[in-house]
Amino acid sequence: MTEPNDFRNFIRMDAGMFDELLALVAPQIERKDTIMRDAIPVSQRLSITLRYLATGNTFEDLKFSAAVSPQSIGHIVIETCAALINSLKEYIKLPTTEEEWKEIARDFNDRWNFPNCLGAVDGKHVAIKKPHGSGSLYFNYKKFCSIVMMAVVNANYEFIMVDVGINGRISDGGVFNYTEFGRAFSNKLIKIPEASQLPNSEKRLPFVLLGDDAFAMTDNFMKPYPLAELSLDKRNFNYRLSRARRVVENAFGILVSRFGLFQKQISLSPEKAEILVMTCCYLHNYIRKRQPRTYITRSDVDDEDLQSGTLTRGSWRKTVANEGTPLQATVSRNAPSSAKIVRDTYCHYFNNEGQLSWQLKAVS
Repeated sequence: MTEPNDFRNFIRMDAGMFDELLALVAPQIERKDTIMRDAIPVSQRLSITLRYLATGNTFEDLKFSAAVSPQSIGHIVIETCAALINSLKEYIKLPTTEEEWKEIARDFNDRWNFPNCLGAVDGKHVAIKKPHGSGSLYFNYKKFCSIVMMAVVNANYEFIMVDVGINGRISDGGVFNYTEFGRAFSNKLIKIPEASQLPNSEKRLPFVLLGDDAFAMTDNFMKPYPLAELSLDKRNFNYRLSRARRVVENAFGILVSRFGLFQKQISLSPEKAEILVMTCCYLHNYIRKRQPRTYITRSDVDDEDLQSGTLTRGSWRKTVANEGTPLQATVSRNAPSSAKIVRDTYCHYFNNEGQLSWQLKAVS
């Protein structure tokens, strides 16, 4: 591969970034030559792994381009992915202080006009081969076996929390509370800021995560109004929420389009599949931070013309059928009255002192 684009298409990054990663993981994956055979070079170990994540091809298919046995490729991929996760562990980092959460909220307000937003939440099913003896444990509502990937994304299409491995049988938004982060968030063990005054308003409202209909609503977790009998004010609220939540849809979409692993069934154990999925998420954030202008361009993600209210859908939507099988819509849950008051107050704000000049065009 002599052309830069060929290299990038082969392993989803340029040669310079490959060399940076190689320097990080080499001490962890290097093997010594033996009397019987020479060790596979670390550069080849890394390129095999990145090629597997980029294509999702089987180890049997990869043996022809790598000239390495499928059994060896299987060991190499898992070992190298573990080394990548260890080397890139600072690239997915949940805020630990109120100020760090406020910084995320400022970004959401500046870029997506939703104040006091801590992140956008979504979950997807990742297809896996049915584990031996698992019965219906991993069998989801779409009639295939999967593990669930749950994530929180910031305003810049970066993952700040990823949880992978919950069995696909738990198909709806209730899976959020099965994650370590979800339990801590629901039990108020996460150091999020206290309610804060909204811009250009005297209203004080809690900081919130944003989700879709699959999730349960609480004082700190907002979801859209039901579609039945929506008033104009409620349509405006739903528009403002979906506009901010679009970052997680696009982050998943970019992840799936860049890493072919997600477009095929992973024929490994759930535990190994979890390692592979986490590695892709770390690489997504790593490349996004290191090459912000080229990894995700304006045409890659959904882009809105604020004058006309027209939405141009991101190019990733043309290359993959969807951003992954979504969580199942929940059985109707009666939200606490306090959560409904929070949503109604946000709704009033978005239709009055916090309204945007173009929002009526977007919902008309």
